[in-house]
Amino acid sequence: MTDLNENEEVIVKFLSENDGKMNYKSIQTHCEEKFEGVRLILKKLKEKGLVIFEGIIPGFSAEITLVKNP
Repeated sequence: MTDLNENEEVIVKFLSENDGKMNYKSIQTHCEEKFEGVRLILKKLKEKGLVIFEGIIPGFSAEITLVKNP
């Protein structure tokens, strides 16, 4: 199992509750009052192999897909 910090867990849980696929804007809106740095957190989740999206850091209209739920 991959060790996730609290913010990573929030994003993974939110994705899993929404059929594992959402756009970046929806994730950002959900998390904006809880914490900052959603793009960097998504980049770390991609490096851990938990999500996929186009590019290195997700763009505003990127589709984020949960590949593996830890």
